[in-house]
Amino acid sequence: MATPSRPIPFLFRPIRGGRLVKHALLIAFGLVMIYPLLWMISSSLKPEDLIFREPGLWPSQVTLENYTAGWTALKHSFGYYLWNSAVVTGLSVVANLVACSLAAYAFARLEFPLKKLWFTLMLGGIMLPYHVTIVPQYIMFSKLDLINTIWPLLMPKVLATDAFFIFLMVQFIRTLPTELDEAAEIDGAGYWRIFSRVVMPLCLPALATTAIFTFIWTWNDFLSQLLYLNNPDNFTVPVALRTFLDASSDSSWGPMFAMSIIALGPIFGFFLAGQKYLIRGISTTGLK
Repeated sequence: MATPSRPIPFLFRPIRGGRLVKHALLIAFGLVMIYPLLWMISSSLKPEDLIFREPGLWPSQVTLENYTAGWTALKHSFGYYLWNSAVVTGLSVVANLVACSLAAYAFARLEFPLKKLWFTLMLGGIMLPYHVTIVPQYIMFSKLDLINTIWPLLMPKVLATDAFFIFLMVQFIRTLPTELDEAAEIDGAGYWRIFSRVVMPLCLPALATTAIFTFIWTWNDFLSQLLYLNNPDNFTVPVALRTFLDASSDSSWGPMFAMSIIALGPIFGFFLAGQKYLIRGISTTGLK
C-alpha cells in the first residue's frame, strides 16, 4: 500500500520564473517607494552639515541632536503642536463619522422628496476640486469672524461635506439586508433606533475606513491649516514643520526631518490599529 505524499514545505516549494520576476519587481518597486522615508530617517540621525554632503542611507556619524533641538526649536515645544493636531484631527474624525453616517443612512434607507437629485448633487461634490471652493469659504468664515479658530476646519466635517465618505457608507449600507430593518420595525423600533442599534454596528468596516482616511487626511492637511490658523499658538504639526524652513535665512533641515519622523508616528499607529477593518471595508463596499 503506497504511503500518501507529504506536502512540500513552503520554503522549499519551487518558484516559477514568472512568479519570481513578479516578486522581484514588487520588491524593487517597494524599495523605490520607501526610499524617501528611509532617507529622511537617515538624515534625521546625521549632523546637519552632513545631510546633503552624504546622500547615502548609512550615516557616517549618528547623533540625536536633531531630535532634541527640533523639539524645543520653536515658540512652544513640539508636543504642543502635536496636541493641537490631535485635537483638530480627533474632532474631525468624530464629526465625519456622525455626519456622514447620518447622511448615508438617509440616502440608503429613507425615502424623501428629490432623493435622487440630492444624491446626484452629492456625488457631483466629489468631482469639485477643493481649490474652487476655498476662496468663497474663506470669505464666509472671515465675515463670521472665525479665522484663526478651529471652526473653519471642523465646520465642513460637521455639515458632512466629504461626499466620498457618504458614498462609501451608502454603498456599504445597501449591502445589508433590509429584512433586518423590517424585523426591527415589527419590534417597534423607529428610524433612530434602527440606525443606532441595527445598521451602525454592522457598518464597522465602513466606519473604520472613514475614520482612518479622515485621520490621515486631516493630520497631513497643510493648506487649510495654513490658511485659517495664523497665530503661532494655534499651529498644528504641518504648519509648525513649515516654520523650520526660512527662505531668507538658513533652514533647519535636520530638526525638521527629526520632527517629521515623530509626526509620522500617530499616522502609522492609527493605520495599523484599524488595518483589518480598512481592508474589509474596501473589499466589501460596492460588491453587491
